[in-house]
Order: sequence, then C-alpha cells, then structure tokens
Amino acid sequence: MAKTPDDDTKRPKSKAREAAIWVMMGMLILGLGGFGVTSFSGGVMQVAQVGDAEITTDDYARAFQGQLNAFSQQIGQPISSQEALAFGLDRQVLQGLVVRAALDNEAQRIGISVGDAAVAAELTAMDAFKGVSGTFDREAYRFTLDRNNQTEAEFEAGLRRDVTRELLQGVVVGGFAAPAPLTDTLYAWAAERRGFSMLRLTEADLTTPVPTPTEAELTTYHTENIALFTKPEAKRITYASLLPEAIAPDQPVDDTVLKQLYEDRLAEFVVPERRLVERLVYPDQAAADAARARLDAGEAFETLVAERGLTLDAIDMGELTREDLGDTGEAIFALAEGGVAGPLPTDLGPALFRVAAVLAAEETTFEEVRDTLAIEIQTDAARRLIADKVELVDDLLAGGASLENLVTDAGLTLATVDYVPGLQGDTVIEGYPAFRAAADAVAEGDFAEAIVLEDGGIVALRLDEIVPAAPIPFADAREDVAAAWRAEALTKALSDRAIEIKTAIEGGAAIGSFGIVDVTPETARDGFIADTPETLLPDVFTMAEGDVRVIEAEGFVAVVRLDRILPAASEGPDAEALKAALMAQAEQAIASDAFNAFTTALTSEAGISIDQAAINAVHASLP
Repeated sequence: MAKTPDDDTKRPKSKAREAAIWVMMGMLILGLGGFGVTSFSGGVMQVAQVGDAEITTDDYARAFQGQLNAFSQQIGQPISSQEALAFGLDRQVLQGLVVRAALDNEAQRIGISVGDAAVAAELTAMDAFKGVSGTFDREAYRFTLDRNNQTEAEFEAGLRRDVTRELLQGVVVGGFAAPAPLTDTLYAWAAERRGFSMLRLTEADLTTPVPTPTEAELTTYHTENIALFTKPEAKRITYASLLPEAIAPDQPVDDTVLKQLYEDRLAEFVVPERRLVERLVYPDQAAADAARARLDAGEAFETLVAERGLTLDAIDMGELTREDLGDTGEAIFALAEGGVAGPLPTDLGPALFRVAAVLAAEETTFEEVRDTLAIEIQTDAARRLIADKVELVDDLLAGGASLENLVTDAGLTLATVDYVPGLQGDTVIEGYPAFRAAADAVAEGDFAEAIVLEDGGIVALRLDEIVPAAPIPFADAREDVAAAWRAEALTKALSDRAIEIKTAIEGGAAIGSFGIVDVTPETARDGFIADTPETLLPDVFTMAEGDVRVIEAEGFVAVVRLDRILPAASEGPDAEALKAALMAQAEQAIASDAFNAFTTALTSEAGISIDQAAINAVHASLP
C-alpha cells in the first residue's frame, strides 16, 4: 500500500501474529530475568536505592519511556531508546528518580504521610480516569491501569508517595523572600532605557567605489576559500513521479461547469461596499452625549478612547457591510472616512462609531476568473486521476517492476536528482516534505515503494549512489566567486569607512554630516529596531553615554552614538509589575537552589547505591 504523509495508523494484527508476539514477549521476559530485571519477573527488582527507599526496575522503565515520549514530542519526531541514551536522557531520568527516592526516604524517616482522603481526592480529580459524564469512572480507572501494567494498590501507593513528596517539598521551598537589594539591582538593570543615534552605511557612503577584481584575484580567492565552492555529499536518486501540476493542463474543462462554480462562489467575486469601523461604547446616554459634545467642540476621538482605558485595537470592529451593522448601518454608511456617528444604541449601550476607512464595492467578472477556476478544476481532476493510479503503482512495485517500468506501465515520469540530506534543493520534487523525508531515509538496496505527496501526487524512488563532496571548478563557479569576492570587499570597505567616521565624530564632527541618521529616543533592552541584527541592542547597552561605536554583523555596518541613559522608572503600574515579576523569579531561583541543596544533603546522609547492570538490562528491553 502507498505511504501517505500522515499515515501513522497500524493495521490490525491477526490472531496468529498476536500469538507470535506474546511468545516473543515471554522469551524477552525470561531473558531479562537472566539479567536480574523483573516484573520483568523474578531476580533483582531495583535499579537503585536511597536509604530505605527503592527505585524499582518498573519505576525506571516507566520514567524513561515517559521522558522519551516527551522528548520526541518536543523535537517533533520519534527517537529510539538508543538515541535517547546518546542524548543523556538516562542520566536525567535517574537523577530525578534519586531525588524522589531521597524525599520518600526522608518522609518515611520523620513519619510524614497523607491519609486516604487526600489520596482519594487526588485520584478522583485526574482527567485520565473521568468518564463521559466528567466524573471519576472506576472502569476507566481499571482499564487505564491495566494498559500500563499497574494494579490499583501499586498506583495508589505511588500516588500517596507523590502527594507526600509535594507536602515535604512545599515545606522546604515555601516562605523564601528575595532580598530587596537583589530585586532592586535586577530592576534597575532590566528597566534601564537607552537613546541612541545610528548611521547605517551602504555602498553609497563609500568615498571610493569597490574595485573590479582581476582574474588572478578571483582565482586566488577561489583557491583560498574552496570550502565555499564545494558541492556537499549528496544522494543520487532516481525517481518516478506523477504530479498534478504536470498533467492538469491536459484535463478537459466544461464552460458550463465553470459558470456554475462561479455562481456558487459569487460572494467571493462580488463584494459589497464595506467600512472599517471603530466603536466606543459608553455606560449610559448622558456620558455618550457628553462625549459627542466634546468631539463636536474639537476633542480628538483618540483622547476619548484613551479616557475609557482602551486602545484603538480594542474598539476595532473590522471590515463590515451595511447589513453587518444592522440598524446602525444607514447612519454609518452615510459618513465619509474619518467621520463619527452617534451616539447610537447598541446591545452594549450607547456608542460612538468612527469610520476608519471606506472600502469600495468590488466585482470580478466570470471572464476575469475563468482561467483561475479552470486551473482549479483541472488540478482537482488531475488529483483524482493520480489517486486512481496509486493501487496500480503499488501492485507493479510489489510485483518487482522497476522505476523505469512505471514510465511505460503507469505513465509516470522518470528523473534523477542529487539530493543533499537535510537541505531543500531547487527542483520541484524537492519541495515536497514527503519526498525529502523518503530521500533522507532511503538506503542502498531499499525496495522502491509508492509515496503519496502532499498535493495528491505520487512518487517512488531509489538510491543509485552516494556522490562524494567535490570542489566546483573555477570556470563553473566563477559567477559565485565574483559575487563572494565583491561582498567581502564591500564589507571591508564599509568597515574601514565606519572607522573613519567614528574617528571624525569623536573629534567633534556631527554624526548627521555623514548621512541620514536614525534616532531612537529611548528603547528597552528587549526593544525592537527594524532591519538591525540581534547584537545591536546588547552592544548599545554596554556603551557609556557619549560613546561612539562601530557595530557590524552580516550585511550590516553602522556607526552608533549613545545619546543618553535613562534610569529605570521608580513608580507606575509598569514598574510595579516588572518589580513583582523579578521578585517572583528571584524567589523561585532561591527556592530551587535551597531544594537542590536539601535533596543533595538527604541523598548524602541516607546513602545511595546504583545497580548499573540492572539499568542496562532495562535499556536492552526497550525498543
């Protein structure tokens, strides 16, 4: 069967196949027993112990699998347990379990636990165990535990330990307060603002144009920078494909069908007159009338908006037709752009309506969209035609047909591409994620299989050979060499010119005498300056007032003068909010450090033993 981009479902297994799988599982369990790993069954039951608290093989296996699943979701693709070990996931899992065991051991030592009522409350609140009514469902509870190979007693004992650990952890981390000098220092740094002037340099600012390179210079540049002009290692792939865009133009089109499609989508092509409308609602008629009087006396509409504690975005109703506006439509559509109607009654109270823009009616005739509609119909027909051929291609490949056979037997087109794994090339076929995924995975000797592409096309491929990395001869790369040489020469020339300007400004020259200056009156550390590199503001915030600096990045050279340093605001809601956020972060960091120190001390005092052989056996049992 052809693979599709989202074909993740598994086929049902036959009873014989299920029996074979259970036999293999039994052999695996017996094999693990030989390594001393059980429940997994018989032999050593734990991978580590902290004091009297054990970390069982089941605990470790479940935690490792859970972390593996979470990591796979985070990176957007499944990874094997062996790949997870290479990432050090096993060390993270074991460290977390050791911390849990240390807390369990301490809770047991000092006699802390929670009662049945607390466990029951936690259990019945879990979404995983709720039925269709939204309440705790015992059958769902039993089914979920059965799927995870846990008994109710085991799960509830683990839940009791979880709640007890949370109780103990809360005692340790609660009550920390960030020192005022710390939060004040953090706030002063975070809320400080800077104002600066910036002169961006372009080729037009050079006093001497960039020279034209000689052939000898280009040849030398090519030799000295050969890594820039080397084709990477690639997979030479032959593929047979049938794409909708390739056969769509050959599909017949009926004008009657096109006209009916136009009529069915008439609202898309005939758009009535519209208005971009802003609505400012008032609590009562008196307040709305007073606002209207102020507006008529010359008050700005924006002032009225600000007084209501709103922004223009908050009162924007978007693009509306006369019908959309209901009873208020007539009055609003009678206005020119910028006009204000009202107060008019609304469901929310009396309101003023401003017309931000007038959008004229639009009509696209059938003749104007005929070709576009025809392409849609032809493409849809092409997709259906290809879909009918998928089974044929599957059968041909399963019967041993080559890609070349697919050309004559199924009407596919044969081509070859040198594909660089991880990169999207310029060919049409490389634009399909499904093709790139298959090309990344294909290995020598793999059997070709039909792959359905995202737009309904189909492709099958094979790996012919690995093409080693190779330098591109100068003659073939000359144009790219010349462009790279010139870009490097321009960057150096701009850098040299920037240093000259910097020296002149430090000597008393006005920065504006060298060109157009972009002035930023003030900005925060996390501000945004359009068309500048990410390094600009960090550099600006290291400068002293009056400093002049050349700041460079790829494709960017500028001379920057720091005009002023504005200290953090001492009052206001924004200042209070930032101070509170910084205080919370500092307290969280202090609490985290205290908790780490506490668990380290518990582990050291209780003693820890780790059975690496048991851990390795668990790893060997995982897929």
